[in-house]
Amino acid sequence: MIVRQDRFVSLFTLLFFLAVIPAAVPPVRAVPQTQQTASPDPARRSKLQSRAEQGDPIAQYQLAKSLLVKDSSAEEIQAGLRWLRASALQKNPNAELFLGYLYEHGQFVPVNYALARENYEQAALHHSSAAENNIASLYQHGQGVPKNLGKAFDWYLASAQHGDPIGQLNLATLYYLGSGTPRDYGEALRWMRASADSGFAEAQNNLACFYFLGIAVQRDYPEAARLVRLAAEQSLPGAEINLAYLYELGKGVPLDYVAAYTWYSRAIAAGDHSGAERRKELARLMTPKQRDEANALVAAALPGKASQGVVPVGSFSLIQH
Repeated sequence: MIVRQDRFVSLFTLLFFLAVIPAAVPPVRAVPQTQQTASPDPARRSKLQSRAEQGDPIAQYQLAKSLLVKDSSAEEIQAGLRWLRASALQKNPNAELFLGYLYEHGQFVPVNYALARENYEQAALHHSSAAENNIASLYQHGQGVPKNLGKAFDWYLASAQHGDPIGQLNLATLYYLGSGTPRDYGEALRWMRASADSGFAEAQNNLACFYFLGIAVQRDYPEAARLVRLAAEQSLPGAEINLAYLYELGKGVPLDYVAAYTWYSRAIAAGDHSGAERRKELARLMTPKQRDEANALVAAALPGKASQGVVPVGSFSLIQH
């Protein structure tokens, strides 16, 4: 369940729920908000270029973001990297974080964990909680540094205390697993709730597990369902599966096969097929009218959407496989 800014998975997952099973997955990294940035129009690009040439680090960073996108030419990539480095040299933490991320993931540059750590550390010095989270991940996995869970814990703690929801969720995971720190479900609950309260879907999905099982809190199915719905409505596939499962059993929500089928289908369309067998079994129990209603809801929710997708990395499962 550790978070890097890649992503996360689910809480509930198959037939009989017996226990929380943390998955051995990479942590969620903090991802710079760059790849989805729309390229500015020519007039705005020209203004950014002018400001960047005058040494404005914010304009240099924004110009770099507009150049370093999926379909950039080799010339644009080199220009983008020059502007990004120029901004980072002026101690812009966003540029330092972005440059570190590129080196960590080998995007536009060769993978270089040492340079990733160097840029993350500079960003952390300039109060980037996301960079603190990503440094923790490097220590957790021994990437560019000796593996050290104690240092990973310290960096996650710093990130969490500075308000980063991803750092908070990762810290909660370490407390839950007793990794780099003594196991403490109370602290795990505290930091997971802080992350969930910020609106972070992965944390909402995992916090629901605590309420479903009664870990460090009174068991509360309606609260588990409320949290899972918040995450599912942000299109988190694992949460969509979990919500489907609750509707299938009538736990915390009314028993509703149509809703369950619909939410399973949404998760499958997003690339998470772990609920496919549940949906198949559910279809056998449904009346023709229910199946028609469910298919209509699926078609409305997923117009023209392919059934393939990227499976996120995961955390807890409430349903035993």
